[in-house]
Amino acid sequence: MEIERTSLPGIGLQHVFTTARGRRVGIVSHHSGRRDLVVFDRDDPDTAATTIVLTSEEAGAVAELLGTARVVERLAELHRHVEGLVSRQVPITAGSPYDGRPLGDTRARTRTGASIVAVVRGGGVVASPRPDFVFEAGDIVLVVGTADGTAAVAALLGTR
Repeated sequence: MEIERTSLPGIGLQHVFTTARGRRVGIVSHHSGRRDLVVFDRDDPDTAATTIVLTSEEAGAVAELLGTARVVERLAELHRHVEGLVSRQVPITAGSPYDGRPLGDTRARTRTGASIVAVVRGGGVVASPRPDFVFEAGDIVLVVGTADGTAAVAALLGTR
């Protein structure tokens, strides 16, 4: 898929792509953090038919929702093609030694060989959480690796 990138002086950056059904869709990223989701007119591809203004928080939520599907699709594809690869959901409980601590403190990949690829929190998903992501009780951590590696992460994140 081709994405057109256009600098908008004094505003920010615009990315536009055409869907498989021929609709032009764009995202305008303002310097302020605001994002505009733009659906262009079918008859005039330079005219916006609809614009949805999103706050930075709303744009992040939409990105997480869209990114979640990609993570799940990729995991399913990996499971089909890589023998021995498993995924496991590990809850962060109030008694976990990592409740309130960042992912980087776990050193999970170094210690176990398994990777933390997503965290489900309050109905949303944080795909590919960064090392500074702070776990909270109630989080569900998605771990990918071998059966032994994912079990080791579960033990690592488990109750004290």
